[in-house]
Amino acid sequence: MKAFLSELRRAVFATLALAVVCCGLYPLVVFGIGQVLFHDKANGSLIVDAGGVVHGSRLIGQPFTADKYFHPRPSSAGNGYDPTSSGGSNLGPTSQKLRDAIAQNLADYRTQNGLATNAPVPADAVTSSGSGLDPHISSENARLQADRVAKARGLTPEHVRELILQNTDHASLGILGDPGVNVLTLNLALDEMATGNR
Repeated sequence: MKAFLSELRRAVFATLALAVVCCGLYPLVVFGIGQVLFHDKANGSLIVDAGGVVHGSRLIGQPFTADKYFHPRPSSAGNGYDPTSSGGSNLGPTSQKLRDAIAQNLADYRTQNGLATNAPVPADAVTSSGSGLDPHISSENARLQADRVAKARGLTPEHVRELILQNTDHASLGILGDPGVNVLTLNLALDEMATGNR
């Protein structure tokens, strides 16, 4: 019995010590490192204006539908860009529902952007991402929307294309992934420019 109590005491002590290290010290150290070395990323990469208003995250897309804004890629997350319901449509290449949705997205995209009915359209303009929350569109997708946005805002297409370049995130380390245009930062830059011109 004495040996059992001794072993029990050691087991309880080891459990408490591991709980303090694994559930207390380790999370605090990781949190501290994140706050010191990666403050912006550790806090959600939030976009905050000079007045302290949070407009969203650089990492999560938002729906934009007005002509004066660049439109994101379609979303299958909930009713569209719902961060509590992240996910793709789970429809396969043989799905008639998927084919119909893509055909409708193609027609809508071409109509909105004044393109010919047979004009090539980037895949990201008509299909959703795996998460349904992708904040980026391809450079080609942004370029095709530039004339619509410029016309709606009374800007020159060249000025809008310059903003596209300024809001393009390039491949990580220069080789990982493709360049993408962050729709939220681009639309906020357009709004900020319009406010500055008043």
